[in-house]
Parts: sequence; structure tokens; C-alpha cells
Amino acid sequence: MEGLAMSFDVRVERQLGDRHITASFSSEGGLTALLGPSGAGKTSVQNMVAGLLRPDAGRIMVGGKVLFDNEKKIDIPARQRRAGYVFQDSRLFPHLRVRDNLLYGWALAAPVDRWMNLDEATRFLGIAHLLDRWPRTLSGGEAQRVAIGRALLSAPRFLLLDEPLASLDPARRDEIMTVIERLRDDLKLPILYVSHDRDEVERLATTIVPIGR
Repeated sequence: MEGLAMSFDVRVERQLGDRHITASFSSEGGLTALLGPSGAGKTSVQNMVAGLLRPDAGRIMVGGKVLFDNEKKIDIPARQRRAGYVFQDSRLFPHLRVRDNLLYGWALAAPVDRWMNLDEATRFLGIAHLLDRWPRTLSGGEAQRVAIGRALLSAPRFLLLDEPLASLDPARRDEIMTVIERLRDDLKLPILYVSHDRDEVERLATTIVPIGR
């Protein structure tokens, strides 16, 4: 896999309505958590890293690669940043079975960039038995594992996880936290993680970045 020991180096600011969102942090690989209350701007910062929201000023670098630099007029398009994004509600395509949801991620990746195949992803996540299921038949934990698999198959250089445990019951939360720990420790993918739950973050994060109002 390309660039296992990657880091986040982020300094951004953005005015959104009456809110002025700022963040400045750096971390060496592992899981970097943006921790703060709802409405503090955590997801906005994550979207700036993803390339979905353009900062008014600042610089974003992941793994030594500059993705955005206001002064140097650099703004790499979102798709070229190779971020695997996992959302709170999984956002699986309801008209596609699990296999085709996973292969959608595979199809997004340039062949030269792929570092995991379908069999490897399903074994890693324990979801081979779900391949012929429809998303509507999955539990919350199963759906999140499939969403993570789709992100992994898109050949990401890093992962963005936005409140991935918020809609799960306690048993499923622990299940997905174990998966996230394996992403961090076994695959060594750098992860930028958004949460308002301090206990969750203290278990998962190697670096915690407070984001306040």
C-alpha cells in the first residue's frame, strides 16, 4: 500500500454564515480525532480535507502531499485526493446488493492505485456472508462494515470517518470500534475521525484535536 506512515498537517479557516471555523493541527499517522459538540464545525473541517468544502485560507497536507494551499493556488479536486469517506448513516445504494455496493468503490479506483480486492476486503471485515443481501436487510453494524469496505476498495490514501458510531446501539458500537482499531493498527491507514463522544475518542485516537464553538 502507498504511504503507510502518513501524517495530517492542516491549517484552515472558513466563514460559514455567522460561524468562523478554524482548525490547526498535525499528526503522524494513526487516528486523529476532531472532538467537539454538535455544530462546532468538525464535519466542515473534515469536508475541507476531503475537498468538498473550500477553505477561505490555509493549507492541507496529507502524507507529505499538499492538497490545498491558498497562497500557492493549489486545490486538488476531491476525487484526486483519494480519501475514503464513511458517513454516520452508511449511505449505501439501496438498489444495489452488498456485492455491487462494494464493487462501486472498486470501480472508482484507478487500477494502478488499488491495494485491496473484494475477497481481501470481505475477509478483513467479516462480511463475505452478506454479499447477496440488500442494504435494507442489514443491521446498523453490518451496514457500516459494508460502507467501510466500499471505502477501502476505492483505494484510499487515508480515511475520513464522520460520526460512524452515532446511530448504533452499544453492542454494534463496540463491534465497529474493533473494526476501526484494526484499520488503524493492521492496515495502518491514517484516519481523520469526527465525534462528540469523548469516551469513544479516548479509546480510538492517537491524536485528539478539540474543535470548539
